[in-house]
Amino acid sequence: MDCFVAALLAMTEYGRTRHAGTTDRHPMKIALYQPDIPQNTGTILRLAACVGVEAHLIEPAGFPTTDRAFRRAGMDYLDQVKLCRHASFAAFEAWRRADGLRLVLFTTRAATSYLDHRYDARDVLMFGRESAGVPDAVHAAADVRLTIPILPGLRSLNVAMACAMAVGEALRQTGQPG
Repeated sequence: MDCFVAALLAMTEYGRTRHAGTTDRHPMKIALYQPDIPQNTGTILRLAACVGVEAHLIEPAGFPTTDRAFRRAGMDYLDQVKLCRHASFAAFEAWRRADGLRLVLFTTRAATSYLDHRYDARDVLMFGRESAGVPDAVHAAADVRLTIPILPGLRSLNVAMACAMAVGEALRQTGQPG
């Protein structure tokens, strides 16, 4: 099932969902697993709009994710981002597998640096909840697990900062516009 079909299915339960064009227009993708800080989500959606990558939101989120709620929060780039909502990780995973996409999870539990990985245009770069990351089942479903090295004794980077670093490196390697 492609993103458009998933978006149409989600519309019946989750309100208006945007989908502009086909999944081939923006090969690189960002996925946010049940985000819980709306400001970080807004920053990541703005990043996606500015560099031309799809954004996938795996629900439930820790805040309202309707277009109206995003606009009220000042997300003025909403019309420019290709946003696809998935009602659950199972729905996201069915879509991803059907499209033959590789899931690249960014996690503090990985050993491989994001700089040592060879990215592909068909990667989905996933970032977990700010408060808890992703559950073990999602971790196990990832094809690749990467970390962004930080100094010892520090917990983690802000998810929006980590996303910007990872997307920048992935776009640099794949030669995609952005």
